Amino acid sequence: MKFKVVLEDAEEGGYIASFPALPGCHSQGDTVEEALNNIKEAIVGCLESISEERAKAFGSHANVVEVTV
Repeated sequence: MKFKVVLEDAEEGGYIASFPALPGCHSQGDTVEEALNNIKEAIVGCLESISEERAKAFGSHANVVEVTV
């Protein structure tokens, strides 16, 4: 699955990466490659967090499963 991220120059050097589809999902890196690798990890973490929160909201009668899109 491919996602679009925003990559910006950081004022203090390096790069800031953000994933607009998930507000608050940001990362950074000293190089473009590092910033992109870091935002990939951040996206996974944000999605896992959302999944866990929603599973708790449904209670014990719900299962969280993975699907490939």
